[in-house]
Amino acid sequence: MKVESQLAPIFREFSRGFRVFIPVLVVLAVFSLGASAQTVDEVIAKNIQAKGGLEKLKSVRTMRTTARFTQGPIRVEYRQEIKRADKVREEYVIQGLAQVQAYDGKTGWQISPFGGRKDPELLSQDDLKSLVVDSDIDGPLVEYKAKGHKAELAGHDSVEGTDCFKIKLSLKNGDVRYYYLDADSFLELKIEVQTTIRGTLQESELYFGDYEQVNGIYYPFAIDQAQKGSASRTQISVEKIEQNLPLEDSRFSMPASKPETKAAPAGK
Repeated sequence: MKVESQLAPIFREFSRGFRVFIPVLVVLAVFSLGASAQTVDEVIAKNIQAKGGLEKLKSVRTMRTTARFTQGPIRVEYRQEIKRADKVREEYVIQGLAQVQAYDGKTGWQISPFGGRKDPELLSQDDLKSLVVDSDIDGPLVEYKAKGHKAELAGHDSVEGTDCFKIKLSLKNGDVRYYYLDADSFLELKIEVQTTIRGTLQESELYFGDYEQVNGIYYPFAIDQAQKGSASRTQISVEKIEQNLPLEDSRFSMPASKPETKAAPAGK
């Protein structure tokens, strides 16, 4: 009885503290759950804000990106021009020859001198798909619902040891993209692309780094591209990004084919 009477005050203090501590644990648990249970729209909103905010993104009417990339012994100069709304032109220059692909909002076309073709030709619907996505100057995540895309939060995943939010974006054209957003910065670290070309599923990966600010907007200046599962990557180094420069609509429209000129017969 003596021992019990000595321990009774201790038990009462422990019990009183325990009754106070339990509600605190419950509050902390609820707070933690609420903090982590973010919706896909909240994560996308943080991604847009991390880049510079919607107002900044919408202020860009035109953009030109100049880059170089290498794949084995091949060195390529690359230039992409985008104009709001839905116009894009991409040029790949190899040893002085330029391949051009463009979309003016309605028609996709290309000039492919490497195949011996000097005249512009229409792109197939399959070849046009990625170009149409590229023509979106804001990117597919911005106002994705209005563009006919569907997004869902696919939990967390790791990219080279960095915790990321994983977003599945089902595009209007049937393609699927998985965005891996840094859980701290909310900027893209990786995008997985799944597209069907002529009945065959093709999967590729894009890795992003070296983010730099251009007029208040963050862009990646180092991009690696590879087929999914391949150890070989194409390294793209962005040299310059220009905004709101004058770009005529005619740069994106398919030019008329030049008629062939026949040499005059000898002696005339």
